[in-house]
Amino acid sequence: MNSSIIRRRGLRQNSLSLPSINGGVCRSEKILEDEPFGLKDLIDDCENLRQQLGVKQWSVIGHSFGGYLALIYAAGHPDSVANVIFECPTFDFTWTAQSLLTKAASIFKTLGDAERSEQCLHLAASNLSARELFDRYMQFGEDLGEKKELIYSPYETLTDDSLYTEEEWDEFGEKTDIHLSRLREEGKIFESAVPLLSRLSVPSLLILGKHDPVTCERHIRAYKDAAQGETIVMKGCGHTPHKEQPALYRDTVSNFILASTF
Repeated sequence: MNSSIIRRRGLRQNSLSLPSINGGVCRSEKILEDEPFGLKDLIDDCENLRQQLGVKQWSVIGHSFGGYLALIYAAGHPDSVANVIFECPTFDFTWTAQSLLTKAASIFKTLGDAERSEQCLHLAASNLSARELFDRYMQFGEDLGEKKELIYSPYETLTDDSLYTEEEWDEFGEKTDIHLSRLREEGKIFESAVPLLSRLSVPSLLILGKHDPVTCERHIRAYKDAAQGETIVMKGCGHTPHKEQPALYRDTVSNFILASTF
């Protein structure tokens, strides 16, 4: 894969200088209408970037949907990965959607909307497919408006909103919608990655926010049963420990990498 395609997919560097890929969103280039794009492209980009940089092995961090990608990548390319950190990941969209719907129900209840609260609980207990549950959750999220953020964390955190204009944020949102729409249409993201946990052959760490609904109890049990890696729960955090407790997150990740690499 050439460098122009790598750039288009949306390579970014986080504060720990570890690779992060989520093509076609935010500052990365827009996915073109006639450009092939799917789940495999995101996984392949990780490996192609490693090869282009001449890195023998690296540490991989996956947050939220990135945890889904990190698991697939680490299981499929064990010789390329030294260790992997999962931060509030989803490994199964059915489990996550059901958990998010349950949390949305509690938010609707506090807002006095008993009807929507009951609808969310009914869906969370249903046997609908991952795609159907995901779509219904997205609809209820739109109904919550700005209150949707309460699903992911009860804490206020500093944001970088001031770095960009309102027009730039609108552009970022449009790119993200295209990215999500293409992955949804392909449908592979709705396949559970849980069976891959038993294939992890490198040291791993699961970082959880105490109040995060994305990585539900079923995720945690599956990880502990199959991967047998280390699990750390950060108090005072929702879905974004890296933003809510940055110093603690930095130290936790750094200590894990040093301990498992050297």
